[in-house]
Amino acid sequence: MREQPGEVEFEGKKYVALKQNMGNMPLIVVKAKNGYVACSYIDKETAEKVGDVAAFVAGVKDVDGLMKAKIRHVTTWAENIGVREGMSVKKALELMDEFPE
Repeated sequence: MREQPGEVEFEGKKYVALKQNMGNMPLIVVKAKNGYVACSYIDKETAEKVGDVAAFVAGVKDVDGLMKAKIRHVTTWAENIGVREGMSVKKALELMDEFPE
């Protein structure tokens, strides 16, 4: 079964949310204007190589869980705009919305 991209609203802001069942855990990504927060199915090293503003969480099973998680890893590009390990997903998404492309 393929799940369609949707929208998630978090404290008045809307983001694109993607969830796809893969095997034992789903692939989950929430896209902000200029970056994304993803589960650990997305490879940090690849995101780094291609210049993505990205942050990663682990152990989440749905979009709600991702939105409540703390950031575990970030790319250099995300660090450059202030995203840090241990930060809330909410704050990371806000920073990704605020910085210019």
